[in-house]
Amino acid sequence: MDEEKNNPDKSSTVSPKASEATNTESPKVETKPNEIETAEGKTPKKEGDQLGEIEETKEVHEEAPPPEIQYTLETASEEIDKFLSTLPAKEIPETVIGKFLDLFEEQLTKHDSTVEGKVKGSQVPEDDTLILNAVDRVSKLATSIGELKSDADKKQCVLINRIGAIKQRAMCFLEDEFRLILEHIPDSSDPKTETKDAEESAPTEDYSTNYSGYTPEMLSSLNKIAHEMISGGYESECVEIYMISRRITFDDNLNHTGFEKFSIDEVQKMSWEHLEREIATWISTFSECATLYFPGEKKLAESVFTDYPMVSSSLFSNLTRGVMIQLLNFAEAMAMTKRSAEKLFKVLDMYETLRDNMAALQELYPGECSNEVKTETATAKMRLGEAAICMFCDLENSIKSDTGKMTVPGGAVHPLTRYTMNYLKYACEYKNTLEQVFKEHCKIERNDSRSNSNNHEEHQPSPFSNQLVRVMDLLDTNLEGKSKLYRDISLSSIFMMNNGRYILQKIKGSTEIHDAMGDTWCRKKSSDLRNYHKNYQRETWGRLLGCLTLEGLMEKGKVVKPVLKERFKSFNAMFDEIHRTQTSWVVSDDQLQSELRVSISAVVIPAYRSFVGRFSQYLDPGRQSEKYIKLQPEDIETYIEELFDGKRKP
Repeated sequence: MDEEKNNPDKSSTVSPKASEATNTESPKVETKPNEIETAEGKTPKKEGDQLGEIEETKEVHEEAPPPEIQYTLETASEEIDKFLSTLPAKEIPETVIGKFLDLFEEQLTKHDSTVEGKVKGSQVPEDDTLILNAVDRVSKLATSIGELKSDADKKQCVLINRIGAIKQRAMCFLEDEFRLILEHIPDSSDPKTETKDAEESAPTEDYSTNYSGYTPEMLSSLNKIAHEMISGGYESECVEIYMISRRITFDDNLNHTGFEKFSIDEVQKMSWEHLEREIATWISTFSECATLYFPGEKKLAESVFTDYPMVSSSLFSNLTRGVMIQLLNFAEAMAMTKRSAEKLFKVLDMYETLRDNMAALQELYPGECSNEVKTETATAKMRLGEAAICMFCDLENSIKSDTGKMTVPGGAVHPLTRYTMNYLKYACEYKNTLEQVFKEHCKIERNDSRSNSNNHEEHQPSPFSNQLVRVMDLLDTNLEGKSKLYRDISLSSIFMMNNGRYILQKIKGSTEIHDAMGDTWCRKKSSDLRNYHKNYQRETWGRLLGCLTLEGLMEKGKVVKPVLKERFKSFNAMFDEIHRTQTSWVVSDDQLQSELRVSISAVVIPAYRSFVGRFSQYLDPGRQSEKYIKLQPEDIETYIEELFDGKRKP
């Protein structure tokens, strides 16, 4: 206005417009610039009249200001965006900014009243995007106006303070929203079950993690809120809320698996039955952490903190490292428990769990953390491997210490043989793992120093195979000693045949054991069995057949009847004793039992039939014949079929 007063000529261009604005209903009369209109007509304007007209025009403008613009949060936001896009601007639109802040505060107040009413599983309000965008504008205003303000401008200082206060309130609102969404996972979510609805609603972005249970919309909101909080300088608050919420959920998931935290002392004091159950739980939990829980948490953190990979990586590591340490501590505690052969297979199960999941776990963690996880997991695996080797080698001690003097009735398979072979059968189901463990153990012992060339070593039996052969040799030696406890040499042979056949059958029934022992060992074992069979035949039936020889029976071409009668009596008595005794002996393997009976019949029956056919005529028919020839060849065959069934005959 001062400029217009000082430059009246310049303001003359405004008066026609002002006149038009105040006389829109009057008929237009054309006048010249220096004339005024009177009742008598048009007269030239005087200088004073012109100044008066200018003042009158000014009053018209002051009395009729332009109508005030009615802003909404959307329209005010547009004006703020225009201002922000022109930075650095010379002037700050304080009126527009003030209106924007008023409307934003109203919106926050409205939301504050609805937060308490939100229930579990509720969806994010539709206008949350508008609020998030408004928060972003407040943060940018705080930064930009702070850079533009002058220390002497009190109005701007007041504005900046107000922006700061509203920003803090907005961040508190975002904290509540962030916490609310994180804690309110839909009840229908199941980290182990992939639902059809989740598949159908999955967006193009990989926000959807079946593990987390959050809907794509909820994940999108979490992502936006995290971005606004961190970019607005509230990273620590955002991270703390996320960490607390997810740790509670993560611990709940672990509780569902049944996994409990045990100290090393607690593990070592557990009974084997209790420890077995805890090992099964540990294996399940470790596998699920490696394949489900850990990848799920990593994917969730990356989805929420897409723009801040360092933050998501740190959160994931901090959340899971504690659990990882607990799991590995249990493994090491198990490796430190009192060693016994019965624990071998559970220890190998744990070893395989660590081995099979190590690569996947290592990929989840970044940089140095990945190396730490790899080292710690490898250490736990190595200790389990060493424990497994000691437990397997403890089988040698079990065999050596079995020095009992009690014989097995009937020459049956010894419990030590059954235990050892069944143990080896189960052990060989872990053949590849045991091969790996033994090789690693040998490397540790030798410190990678080898006296032979690599090519030569490739053709050598594996350390595990060598250990297996050593166990079998120890078992053979032990059984040889036990066979000598039998007073009857024939029964001793039956005992060795029973145990040898049982061993061979177990080896033939297990490809892993057969491959480890090799064909050469199996052929030697079969040869040993044939020798035991021959020994039995000689000791039992060789003496019986001695009754049917011609030696001493003929004298000067004639049969000596007393000798003949004695031969029949001896044969009858001896066969009766063999039958009575050996029916109580045990041959549980049907094939071996059949082989023995067939071989006995093939030797005894033809010889007896021939002897009876040749010499029965020298006995008087009737009572004498019946007295000495009590058995017919058919009777012999029947009695032989009753041998080795474990039932003593009266």
